[in-house]
Amino acid sequence: MFSEWVTQDGLLAALLIFVGSFVQSSIGFGLAIVAAPLLFMISPFYVPAPICLVALFISVLNAFKHRDSVEIGGLKLALLGRIPGSFAGAALLVLVSHQLLSLWLGLLVLIAVCLSLLPFRLEPTPIRMGIAGFFSGLFGTSSGIGGPPMALLLQHQGANQLRGNLSAFFVISSFISLLIQIPVGFFTLHHLWITIPLLPASWFGYRLALLTTQSVSKEKIRLGALCLCALSGTTAIWQAM
Repeated sequence: MFSEWVTQDGLLAALLIFVGSFVQSSIGFGLAIVAAPLLFMISPFYVPAPICLVALFISVLNAFKHRDSVEIGGLKLALLGRIPGSFAGAALLVLVSHQLLSLWLGLLVLIAVCLSLLPFRLEPTPIRMGIAGFFSGLFGTSSGIGGPPMALLLQHQGANQLRGNLSAFFVISSFISLLIQIPVGFFTLHHLWITIPLLPASWFGYRLALLTTQSVSKEKIRLGALCLCALSGTTAIWQAM
């Protein structure tokens, strides 16, 4: 049983989850942006349910860590928008091929990188929160990459407030995505089984972030993550062409 997990692909998947969890715990988001395109190349089964399960796990850890900074009231409209967006994402899963999904993943990652580099500031108004929640549901349920729309609106909050609010949002939104993925066949016992060995890697990424967050600037981690994301997204698009 253990030997089934310890394969070259399994170890590579764990490494990607480790890096993604470190990035997410350091800056508030980034797990799926870093890991999802390359995980999909290892095996399409890793996306989207396993990445959502890992996101749920790491988000619970981070939400608890930064619980004093969470303002759940400000996330209500985003969570409401997340529900129809998740149904739209499930429809996308059913309708597109694996090749198109790989292309979709790569494009989403590159779009997320570009949005992160934009100089202007968007204020998180109620309407914008609802729209961001919808697109987070669409992207998160279809690809596991639900963070960028919310991160774009909340990126100018304080570091702990950003981590806490995004983590609280991801806890609930990951549950929504997973529940909707079940009836369309994208979250099964097999997906749960292949996720189990990824959880220790996620925990180690979280622990490393706790140890290094104070000594490495948030901006350096962010820029490094964006470089990884650009490479990951470009690779996914190249594989899909």
